[in-house]
Amino acid sequence: MGQSRTAVLGALAGLAGLAALAAFAAAPAAAQTWPERPVKFIVAFGAGGTIDAITRIFSEKLSERWKQGVIVENRPGAAGNIGAVAAARSAPDGYTLHMGGQPLSANVTLAPAANFDPAKDLDPVVFIGHAQDVLMAGKDSRFASVGQILAEAKAKPGALTYASLGIGSSGHLASVLLADLTGMWARHVPFSNIGQMQADVSAGRVDFWISTLGGQLGVIKGGNLRALAVSGAARARELPDAPTFQELGIALVEPSSWFGVFAPKGAPKDALARVNADVNAILQTPDMRDRLAALGINPAGGPPEFLGGVLAADTLKWLAVSKSPAYSAE
Repeated sequence: MGQSRTAVLGALAGLAGLAALAAFAAAPAAAQTWPERPVKFIVAFGAGGTIDAITRIFSEKLSERWKQGVIVENRPGAAGNIGAVAAARSAPDGYTLHMGGQPLSANVTLAPAANFDPAKDLDPVVFIGHAQDVLMAGKDSRFASVGQILAEAKAKPGALTYASLGIGSSGHLASVLLADLTGMWARHVPFSNIGQMQADVSAGRVDFWISTLGGQLGVIKGGNLRALAVSGAARARELPDAPTFQELGIALVEPSSWFGVFAPKGAPKDALARVNADVNAILQTPDMRDRLAALGINPAGGPPEFLGGVLAADTLKWLAVSKSPAYSAE
């Protein structure tokens, strides 16, 4: 799983670095007339999560650049498939975009939608970045460390529970990876409502939860959830006391979550070039980098081909995970 995916991403990272400056240049002249009316972003999850927050930040910045409204439409359900399919089947006129992420690559194997393949039905536009994951327990939980969770989960297989937004969601798959790497097993409790999930984990009705950092930072800082570890090579700027999994000897280093802008297949190339150039330029501003860092996101950017490569490599990753004993135990 690791070698083929790492090779793909390594080659593409070089491409992104070389091409990023070109992406900041002016889009083709024809693109300067676009957009002539409001643009819509379809988000495949409800309000309140990281992907929704990212989309609303970019919609604000793009609206300022384009002098047009940028509307965010939440279309949650089916582990992200409802919104993704709605975006793919929208008119390919450049006026509907999709803020997609890891569920696009995972669902191909784990929760496929009928007659939908993101690699064939969506055009990659621009990669936003990866987001750090955080493992949390309730504020009054008996677990004060990841080690304590793992010890009990190994001693009593299936006795502990973990939350997620459903099969194929980033939290679900990060938890499967954790189980695969450590040999522990806990029962999956899927939720459709993030507020209810926060409440149940906070109250201890569910033992732990892995989520993207940004969406839960306010709840953690408010004291309702306790951050026990984060993914990534370094501690999160906003949670300096939470160790990385790597520090704990767990090879859950690479974040499970990533974000990127897609469009319905066949959308006008000049419009997509404008989106790519403007998003890349916005990603370079100190304000945007600070706002994304507060959400636990490492901004990236680059050409459309880089996002396409991330989607392809991540699809291979989750195909391999689907064959692991930890996933079949679900």
